[in-house]
Amino acid sequence: MSSTQSLLLITLIITIIVVVMAMLLINRRQLRDIEELDNELGNMEDLHLERAIGKLDQMELAGESLATLNTWKKSYQKAAELFPEIQRLIEDGADENARYRLVKSHQSIKQARELVDSVSEDVKNSSDVFTQLLESNRENKAQYDELMQSYREIRKEILADSFDYSVALEEIENRLSAMEEDFAQAKNLSAQGDHVEAKRVLSKIRADLTALKTKLPEVKEDQHDLQTVFADQLDEIAAGYKEMRDAKYGFGSLDVLLEIRQSNDQIDRSLAALAQLDLEETSKGMKKVEKEIKTLYRILEKEYKARPFVEKNQDKLQRLLTHQQTVSQQLIKKLRHIDESYELTHGELDESRELEREVHKMDSDYIRASQRIADGRAVYSEVQDDWIKILGRLQEIGKRQQELSEAVDGLYEAEEVAQRSIKEFKQQVSLVYRHLSRQNLPGIPEGFLQMYTLVINEISKTSGELNQVRINMEKISEELVQISDDVDRLQREAEDIISSANLFELTMQYSNKFVDNETVVRARRNAMKLYDRDYNYKDALDTIATAVERAEPGSYQRIENAYYQEQKELID
Repeated sequence: MSSTQSLLLITLIITIIVVVMAMLLINRRQLRDIEELDNELGNMEDLHLERAIGKLDQMELAGESLATLNTWKKSYQKAAELFPEIQRLIEDGADENARYRLVKSHQSIKQARELVDSVSEDVKNSSDVFTQLLESNRENKAQYDELMQSYREIRKEILADSFDYSVALEEIENRLSAMEEDFAQAKNLSAQGDHVEAKRVLSKIRADLTALKTKLPEVKEDQHDLQTVFADQLDEIAAGYKEMRDAKYGFGSLDVLLEIRQSNDQIDRSLAALAQLDLEETSKGMKKVEKEIKTLYRILEKEYKARPFVEKNQDKLQRLLTHQQTVSQQLIKKLRHIDESYELTHGELDESRELEREVHKMDSDYIRASQRIADGRAVYSEVQDDWIKILGRLQEIGKRQQELSEAVDGLYEAEEVAQRSIKEFKQQVSLVYRHLSRQNLPGIPEGFLQMYTLVINEISKTSGELNQVRINMEKISEELVQISDDVDRLQREAEDIISSANLFELTMQYSNKFVDNETVVRARRNAMKLYDRDYNYKDALDTIATAVERAEPGSYQRIENAYYQEQKELID
């Protein structure tokens, strides 16, 4: 046998094995499908819904119950007619599968599956409905007995506490009577065999009973609050208001009795809503009344508490106002006198007059409030608020007037200080000039003379301003600060001139040792010209110091250090 023939034989054997294996797998799978279909069909047949239909027929149902039974009985019977066909297909599929006629078996299984799927839902729903109908009579009876017991307990409670429900008693009785009619209807429907409709009526009874049972405690509480609590509170407010009016309490434009009447009207409206068991509308009205009662209590309490404060502080406030008016007048008089000699640059006089007018207005307000108190028209809470503000403002005004008084008191002292400062500045400038003049210098630099003249003129100008009829001390103070800075600068300039001149002489003397150095010789000639002719001592020093430093590095630094060390020792 050739290799090609061997390969073909092997391939053929493998193919046969694969085909056989596939057929075995398909056979087993289809066998499982057949068993599953058979179980499903068996489950539907095991329901024995024919028995349930027979029992239901014996119950002589009527109305909605009968219509429901007929509908689902037809649905089940239609499905049951297919059971034999399904059984046949299952058996054909099993037979074909056992003979390995797999394609035919698959077709039978597929047809059986489609039929099972089409009837299974109807069978299940029919079973549920039949079960519900069979149990409905028993359930309805149990529910009827339970609801009737609850109904009797509620009626007993209402009869026992009828006074607590008196406002809504008529409406409650109406609703109870409606429930009695529903009970009678449910009983008749059950007797007629219409258990579905009877169940609907019983569900309505349960909802109505639950709603009424929930409302009863709120009805009792709302009636108590409206007829007893709120009424007593309004009576108490009315009595308290009358006593306070007799005791000369004022309430302004507020008509408390009108507010009480409006609250009583709202109570009547809420009771009318309660009579109809409209608890939502009742609650809205009660909240309005409760809010108004709290407001009225708060107003009365506020006025009652405010009066002791007013009575305690009435005389005290009068004394404070009288005192502050006196202080205001004295301050204005003082400022007017000071204004004759000094310029009040921050509007002190105008501010003090404005404060006086404010105190006068507060005094007028106080007088009017006191008159209202005497006439029994004062709203004490408003008076209290006003007087608290007045007391606080009087304290602020007193503090501000004290600041104004102390500020102008300092003008006299400031003038004396300014006069002394001018005198001291004159002496300092004179000493600086004399000290510089005694240095035997060829002349005084032009820059220094200009600065000296400027300082002298500043001192003279400020001195003249101090001698005027009305003095602006703020302006003079600013000028004195500037003069002080300029005098210091003049002193430093004089010291720099003297130091430069002295260091120039010392450096010139030291430069004599460099007579053979042409650069130093030329620097000496230029430096002497700046010194003798231009009086430019600083530049003269820079010229000779630079030349000497080049000729002998470090030499000028030694001269300068020795000079300042000597000056320091002289000062010490």
